[in-house]
Amino acid sequence: MPNDKVLLHPAIVRITHWTWALGVILLVMSGMRIFNQEPVFSSYEFYFPVWLTLGGSYEDTNRLHNDFGLAAALLWHFAAMWLLFVSLIVFLVYGFASGHFRRKYWPVTLREILSNIGDFLRGKLGHDIGARNAVQKLLYTFALLDMTVMVLSGLVLWKPVQFQEIGRLMGDYEGARYVHFFGMAGIVGFIIVHIALTLLVPKVLPPMITGRAPRSEVEHTGAAS
Repeated sequence: MPNDKVLLHPAIVRITHWTWALGVILLVMSGMRIFNQEPVFSSYEFYFPVWLTLGGSYEDTNRLHNDFGLAAALLWHFAAMWLLFVSLIVFLVYGFASGHFRRKYWPVTLREILSNIGDFLRGKLGHDIGARNAVQKLLYTFALLDMTVMVLSGLVLWKPVQFQEIGRLMGDYEGARYVHFFGMAGIVGFIIVHIALTLLVPKVLPPMITGRAPRSEVEHTGAAS
């Protein structure tokens, strides 16, 4: 019956979610290749494994272009940057205009956070369909803020003269490189936690694909609208 399921995630939320997923994966993989060619921490011998990076094989790109895949990685990075930028702007506009942020991410109290941490340590932290606890709200808010910082620092690295006012807030070009790197590390950390929670509670994944969930399960969590 049609009433057996309710709309939990509107199409715009699902589209931007999966667009972010694709954009972030491309950005991280191409970013690691760029890092290998232009290390942020030049005093340390630290490089990412080639198989984790995006930019072609070292041997072929070095033979053809003498750059170990740097040019290809930059092309992937810029393409993914616009993918993330556009989807982020769309989601932010939708989130504020529709009240999505107010309903899904607010309020968050210190008492609720401490209570959720205690539940987690006791193995009783809920992860229900359509309901976000305080820890999840903080994680998603962190992800949105981190992606915004990543976009801004990326613009500084791409056009340091045109975006010099933003660059000054980050310590100019070199400072923006550190902001960008640690922002990437933060996103990777969020993705690991996000995937781990999804694997632990796989029932939350189908609604993010179809948008709908059984009415009984959603109403049980008190998240039906």
